[in-house]
Amino acid sequence: MPYVSMKSPIGDLTLFEEDGRIVALDWGWVERGTATPLLTEARNQLDQYFDGERQDFDLPLAPNGSLFQKKVWASLQRIPYGQVRRYGELATELESAPRAVGGACARNPLPIIVPCHRVVGSGGSLGGYSGLEGLDTKRFLLSLEGWSTTDA
Repeated sequence: MPYVSMKSPIGDLTLFEEDGRIVALDWGWVERGTATPLLTEARNQLDQYFDGERQDFDLPLAPNGSLFQKKVWASLQRIPYGQVRRYGELATELESAPRAVGGACARNPLPIIVPCHRVVGSGGSLGGYSGLEGLDTKRFLLSLEGWSTTDA
């Protein structure tokens, strides 16, 4: 499986491709990657996002997960840049429970690209985040998008 690692403001990231689609973005560096044209484009789009030049990703994606997880991840992709939704709001939309939505967010294989950082808890809580530095990473991403974490 082709992959490529990159530096970012939130640490090292590694992108993985399978059958012409991005299937995962992992925290950390993997040596000896093979940069395909798609992985190079994905890395460029992430660099543009971190530089404040891109708000949406235009990449073929194929995250592996259950039918419910894929429904949650599709909902996450509809949350506009710089905005957030609450776990409960997504749960109502999907006729599920907030904890189930949180579980799907925690298992998102494409963080940042599928913006699980845009989901917050009720009552001012940020909820959780699977990123390298946890909630500090989530705060950074929300701040990058112009959303104040004091607005939760």
